[in-house]
Amino acid sequence: MDYIDLHVHSNVSDGTSTPSELVAYAYEKRLKAFALTDHDTVDGVKEAVDAAKRLATDTYELTVVPGVEISAAYNGKDIHILGLFLDYENKILVDTLHQVADERKRRNEKMCKNLQDAGILITMEDITEGNEDAVITRAHFAKALLKKGYVKEIKDAFTKYLDASGPYYVPREYLSPKTAIDLILSAGGIPVLAHPLLYKLSSNELKTLVKELKGYGLQGIEAVYSCNKGLDESYVRSIARENNLAVSGGSDYHGSVKPDIDLGTGRGNLKVQAFILDDLIALKEKK
Repeated sequence: MDYIDLHVHSNVSDGTSTPSELVAYAYEKRLKAFALTDHDTVDGVKEAVDAAKRLATDTYELTVVPGVEISAAYNGKDIHILGLFLDYENKILVDTLHQVADERKRRNEKMCKNLQDAGILITMEDITEGNEDAVITRAHFAKALLKKGYVKEIKDAFTKYLDASGPYYVPREYLSPKTAIDLILSAGGIPVLAHPLLYKLSSNELKTLVKELKGYGLQGIEAVYSCNKGLDESYVRSIARENNLAVSGGSDYHGSVKPDIDLGTGRGNLKVQAFILDDLIALKEKK
């Protein structure tokens, strides 16, 4: 049985492995394919695609699916839209994501100053760790706070310093869901709602969200996911059927920043079967 992973992050955003290292690890795990879906950037995709070509053999070749995970605002919440099989060199996509990155940088600088004003000795250099081109998220803040000794565990950084209701947090200016989906479609990609159960919406609220996004052009939903428990996958699959959406799945692998989630297998029992990839490819070919 062949397996895939359509939700993976590199150190171009908030993961800890380079795109090339991810490819090598995917080869080691014998995945048929993985999607590089860094937060609000496609800057690592070419490196991953090229690395996969270099490692290909006559008997085994890994498919790297060009992707992205775009944050969008919905009723005061941050929701994420995956873009799969997109043209990662599309000018509109790249330019817009660079604008998003510039806005995120300004926000991060404000958050850093808030922490400094409270006597927390942390700088943007501590947070970026010399990688100024990376998309910096709260996970980078958490790692810096841990390294500086302000917290004993990553999760404590979010609770004590980085929570959205806390005094140091600065809200981001997000794209709208429609803009995010339009952006993915304009680059020839398939828009997929990522980890729908993480938004803590009621059943009616989630179904309303999915229906609204479907109206904007949503084509898939992530039903197979590392955090699923019990009947979660079956529930999301039922929403997919109700809305005639394709099913996607992935681990949301970040490397050592989320050590309990592994590439391809999530928390140990994730199995995203290769026919899901085939279904998505068939959907793209219909465009």
